[in-house]
Amino acid sequence: MKIGNQGEGGGRPPIVFDEQQIKMVESLASVLSKKQLADYFSISETTLRAIEARQPEVSDAYKKGKAKAIAGIASNLISQARKGNMTAAIFYLKTQAGWKDQDTTTISSSSDNVIQIVRATKSD
Repeated sequence: MKIGNQGEGGGRPPIVFDEQQIKMVESLASVLSKKQLADYFSISETTLRAIEARQPEVSDAYKKGKAKAIAGIASNLISQARKGNMTAAIFYLKTQAGWKDQDTTTISSSSDNVIQIVRATKSD
């Protein structure tokens, strides 16, 4: 015996984000993971992903929010590097230009004879 509308499209209606919620997704994307964003909206992460599948504008808003945050931080990082902040410059070059640390050991056997051993990591 059937109970309710099982098999006939029963269950909860799908959640649809309105424009305000989509703007909130974009705004929060810079600071929240998708799991945290789902918690913010009091839904499961699976439900959030289903909403993104039905409403591509929600997924686009999340990507746009992340990209804006990354662009802002990267811009600040480059600005700091250009102002002489060596930590910022090194970090930028390691993450964007493929620079790697290398260990250098110098062994001296006499004042005329210097042997240098360099262990370097291979750049990707």
